[in-house]
Order: sequence, then C-alpha cells, then structure tokens
Amino acid sequence: MNTAGHPEATERRGLELTPFRGLRYDPDRVGGLAAVTSPPYDVVVRPDGLHQLQDADPHNIVRLILPQAATPGARNEQAAKTLRRWLSEGVLAADPDPGLYVYEQRDGDGMLQRGVIGALRVTEPSEGLVLPHEDVIPHVVADRADLMRATSANLEPLLLTYRGTGTATETTALIEQTVERPPLFSTTTEDGFSHRLWSITDPADLAHVQSDLARHQALIADGHHRWATYRRLRAEHLSPSPWDYGLVLLVDTARYPLRVRAIHRLLHNLPVSDALAALDGLFRVRRLEVPLAEALETLADAACAGNAYLLAGDGAFHLLDHPDPALLDRTVPPDRPAAWRTLDATVLHATLLAHIWHIPEDDPTRIAYIHDTAATVSKAERDGGTAVLMHPVREDVVRDLARQGVTMPRKSTSFGPKPASGLVLRALDL
Repeated sequence: MNTAGHPEATERRGLELTPFRGLRYDPDRVGGLAAVTSPPYDVVVRPDGLHQLQDADPHNIVRLILPQAATPGARNEQAAKTLRRWLSEGVLAADPDPGLYVYEQRDGDGMLQRGVIGALRVTEPSEGLVLPHEDVIPHVVADRADLMRATSANLEPLLLTYRGTGTATETTALIEQTVERPPLFSTTTEDGFSHRLWSITDPADLAHVQSDLARHQALIADGHHRWATYRRLRAEHLSPSPWDYGLVLLVDTARYPLRVRAIHRLLHNLPVSDALAALDGLFRVRRLEVPLAEALETLADAACAGNAYLLAGDGAFHLLDHPDPALLDRTVPPDRPAAWRTLDATVLHATLLAHIWHIPEDDPTRIAYIHDTAATVSKAERDGGTAVLMHPVREDVVRDLARQGVTMPRKSTSFGPKPASGLVLRALDL
C-alpha cells in the first residue's frame, strides 16, 4: 500500500528527530549574538550584504556558510580552518548534553513562529516522509556538499513544516511549556525579529517529541538544496553514521502558520526592451508608472485571473498577463496535474525562459534567484538586466502537489520567516 499521501499512516516508519550537542557562540567571545548571525546562505542578497555581515563581527557565521577565497577548494578549506579555530578558541562551544532546541522568532507585526531544532533522519522522497516541492540546481548541491564535507558540520538548519491538529498537544504543548522558562539566549536582529532558544534534555520530554513527530510527514519549506546535499552525503558513508541525519527546524504550521513569498528572477544581459520585444503579442503587456508597492498590488490582482508577472529594470514596471493559450499548449508539458501546468513558475520556466528568451534556468551567468523584491529591481536597473517579479503560491497548493510526488520548478516559493544562521550548529564528530 502506498502511504505517501497519508501522514498519519502507522505502518510506515515516521519522522525520526534526534537530540544532538549543539555548537553555540559564547556571548562573551563575540560582539553580540545579533552581530554573528546571518540570513541563510542563499538569502544574502543586498549589494553590500556579504561585506556588511563580515564587518559586523569577525566571527559572523557568514564566514562559514559563504567563505570567500579565489577557488571553491580554497573557500571550503578556509571555512574548515575557521571552524576549527573558533572551536579551539572557545568562540563556539558544544553544549554539555544532547538535546533538542525550541526556537522562537517574533516580529513587531504579530508574526510568531516556534518550532523544534534537531537532527532528522535523512530519507528518500519515495519514503513519503520528507516531501520536496521544488527541483534543485545540481551545481548548488555540489557546492553545499563540498562545504559540508570540508567542515564535517551542518552549519544552518533547514526549515521543514508539518501539519498538527491545530491545538496545543504533544510537541506544541511542550514547546509552549518550555518558552515559559528563561531561554539560553535572546537577541534581536537588524530585520526587527527577536530570536530566543531553549534546550530540551529531559529524557521523558525528548521521548514525547519523538513519539509525536513519528506520526507525521514533513514538507521542505526552505532548504531543498541542503536536503539534497544531506541525501548525497548520507549515500557516501556506510550506515550507521552521523551523516544519516541532518540539521532541521520543524514547525507545526497548523499552530504557527508561515508566510509564503515569491522568489524573483534576475535575467543578466537581457535588457527590458529586448525581453518585451521578444513577446510580440504572446502576452498582454501594460506599462505601469507607479511605485513598487502599487505595482505588486496590480500583480496580485492579475494573478487571481491567471498567469501574471512584472518586468522591471528600465525605471518602470511592465505587467505581463493573459498569455496566448496556444502558446501554453505548445510549451507547457502536458504530463503533469493541471495545478502544476498552471503555476506561474511553470509557465515562466517552460514558456518565457526556455521558449521565448532562451535562458537556461541553471546557468548562473544568465539568471539569478533573489528573495528580496526591491533588491531584484535595483540590481536589474544597475546592471541593465531584467527583473521578473513573481506572485507567491499558496501553501496548500505546494503541499498538495508535494503529496502527489510532483515537484515545482526550482525556486518557486519562499517560506518564512527563515531560521537565522549562527544560533545553533551541528558538528558531525561530536
């Protein structure tokens, strides 16, 4: 019996979240915990973002997750040496006892996210336990694998979601009891989010969490490339080994809903005028002389009726919608569910990128994937390229496709808030 679409099926092995000895910064050795954290490696997008993070503190985690050197090999070796030095100097230290970690993020607009960080048993998609919803870019997986091999560490947690009952039971009950205690630390980062972390080490509490999570399946909300890296590295080592597990944050979105945002595209060396000329009646095109916020509202309205995009980079916004149905019939693969064929990301990749603009989706010299809307526009205007702004996909659409075993085009969604990097690390030799 195939149980991939039934998260509560009891005949299959469930999620296995195990405690570990977290590596954490010693607050007395750094200039403040906020100064050593970073967004995940693929979200450092501001033009000065990397340098600003490096300059914030000499021990900022970006020196491990995005090391800078002349060659990939030198970068990874530098990260490994930096990690060893920080451990020897006591900048990073392992907690005395293995545990799971309750992690809370909160902003000033009422957003509250809580979940559990642990080492999750790495599984294949065919097991129906950890569901990917996007394809991955091979060279990014190879890059992350090289870094993890060199450092022998999971440097930042993936964000996974599961659907509980929506009530404070089992894991959520323990989380909400735990946050009443003083945290291991509390800090606020420059984006306005406060972060707090607690450890769970009591054997009975750990058993309760493990028993509860074993009844669920998880959706990868953020970290497809790192999960693919975990799978690759597990396959390279004889089991049992520490590589059988990978660092994750698990969030019950029935209790703590996430925000779902779009990931935008920056097309290098394609001026907006050339991008528009290539459309030649294949889409309806309207020029918008309005601010970014108003343009995004217009995009949201258009997306309710069908595929829609904003192009930017020449000082204005251009709304693309109403694609020619015959064009979609010719270019969108017919062998997938209708929900997949009508995704904005599907039409973008199959029709606009591949058929009209002839841009390979995995060539970093031709295309970049950027989470921040304003940064995408500013980069396009500065570099003479084209920004393609997307409207986000609903979480229920993502989850339903994932349960069918259907992956979306790469970088289709951005779930958040994402866990900050640098709050807790996992060394595989501890």
